[in-house]
Amino acid sequence: MYLKKPLWSETTEKGDGNATVEDDGVVSEVGKSLQQQRVYREVTLALRTGLRDARAEFSFLRVRALRSILKFLRSVAEAESTIDLFNQTQCVPQLQVVPVLFQHSLKESGDDYNESKVGDLSHIFGVEPMKVTSPSTDAEVALALRVLEGCCLLHPESTILAHQNNAIQVLMNILSTRGVLEQGACLDALISLMVDSSSNQMDFEKCNGIMEVADLLRDKQVDENLRLKCGEFLLLLTGHVNGRDSAPLASIHEDTRRLLGEKTASLIWAASQFDPTLGPEERLTFLQNQARRVLESLDLD
Repeated sequence: MYLKKPLWSETTEKGDGNATVEDDGVVSEVGKSLQQQRVYREVTLALRTGLRDARAEFSFLRVRALRSILKFLRSVAEAESTIDLFNQTQCVPQLQVVPVLFQHSLKESGDDYNESKVGDLSHIFGVEPMKVTSPSTDAEVALALRVLEGCCLLHPESTILAHQNNAIQVLMNILSTRGVLEQGACLDALISLMVDSSSNQMDFEKCNGIMEVADLLRDKQVDENLRLKCGEFLLLLTGHVNGRDSAPLASIHEDTRRLLGEKTASLIWAASQFDPTLGPEERLTFLQNQARRVLESLDLD
């Protein structure tokens, strides 16, 4: 978090020549407590401000709010202490991010139509004007998916909140109907949703998610970067569930063999065994290289 230096820190740094070691310890503890309370207030303020605009009727306001929340999540991820504070806020219903995403930016476009009754003229003859909400733009949906991904990675219990809002079904619809920008963000969000979440994995299996991703991967008319992202997705998912016979996606290797062929399925299985000693950047490079190999294997067939 980027905060200005608190006023009381100057007092503690200057110190007092007559103060004892015990007094210094007390002052230090008080300073830490004040700092923690101050950071918590900043965290809650940032969330309240962002969520207020994320509920706005106009898409440009929601986009601005999502950018602010995404920037906030990135700053939170820099320290364990702020991650813990963020996790505390997500126990408060008014500060929970994930439900707001599905109620507004990721809301199905048909929901607004279904909620409004055809032939209802109450907004004409009534006193209150009709409330009109602008639909989500491509940029808004992509940003909302990035925020969803960040929330699930920082706060694992957010996957439960997402499940309660039928997240997998919503995201699979985005994957099959939206553009490349949203589809790429959707694949990343799907991985974050399914990590250690058997309920979301079961929903993904019910939606024939592997088949949907495999269809995109095989289609040579699809944008190459999106196909590579599909390869990365299958590598990550296979590596995560590998060896878990009782997992909802325990049959993933059989599914990929049936959909992509023996050669590509074996390559995905072998390449998904990541070296645990690799750093984040090395791991990402390795993942991208292996996804390229998967794509080349498919194109050669």
